[in-house]
Amino acid sequence: MIREEILKEALETVSARGDVYGPPEENFQNIADLWKAYWGAPISTHDVAVMMMLVKVARLMKSPYHHDSWVDICGYAALGGEVTAN
Repeated sequence: MIREEILKEALETVSARGDVYGPPEENFQNIADLWKAYWGAPISTHDVAVMMMLVKVARLMKSPYHHDSWVDICGYAALGGEVTAN
């Protein structure tokens, strides 16, 4: 698979997820609020994007050929860029 295909798949996935989970800023804020309640420390929307990418990195450490993790990292990076631009 070439990089353009991975990026295209990530775009399609991110776009479809918005229909299910709502706007990224709202969804990531909900996640941040729950993580803050659990950890007792402030969590930002961009922290959510970074930590979700780290989840995927941890999975890739075990299974580096798992295609979905690479796609998901691209998607979380794009969403992280979006929530920090607002």
